[in-house]
Amino acid sequence: VKFYWGTEEVLLPVFTTTQEACQKFPDAVTFINFASFRSVHETTMDALQYPQLRTVAIIAEGVPEQQTRELIKAAEMREVGMIGPATVGGIKPGCLRIGNTGGMLDNIVMSRLYRPGSVAYVSKSGGMSNELNNLVCRNSDGVYE
Repeated sequence: VKFYWGTEEVLLPVFTTTQEACQKFPDAVTFINFASFRSVHETTMDALQYPQLRTVAIIAEGVPEQQTRELIKAAEMREVGMIGPATVGGIKPGCLRIGNTGGMLDNIVMSRLYRPGSVAYVSKSGGMSNELNNLVCRNSDGVYE
C-alpha cells in the first residue's frame, strides 16, 4: 500500500494473515484492528494467539456486548492490553499515535499534538477529543505527554 506522509511517499507491506505479518515482523507488539464489527471478534481472537502482541486496539463500533466480553476475557487471560472496541485510539504527543486519534496530519500539526504540553484529558468521544485538542492548543502549551 502506498500513502504520503507530508511530501514523502511511503510503502507499507500488506499481509493476508496475522500469522504472516507476525512472522515477517517478530518485534511488532501492537495490533490495530480496523475490521468491521462483523469480523472484528474473529480477527482479534486470532491476533490474541500471538504472544508477541501485547496491545490490541479495536476501532470498530457496534461490536455485540457478548463478543466484547469474550474479547476482554481473552485479552486479560493473556495479559494483553486492549483499547476499544469502539475507539478512535489514543495519542501521546511527541511519542505515539494509535488508531485515528487526532485526525489527519494537518489537524495534528494545527493542534500541536506533535509535541508534549502540560494538559491531560481522557475522552470517550472522538469528536470531543478533536474539540478538546483545539481548545487546549489555543489556550495552553499543549497536551501532556
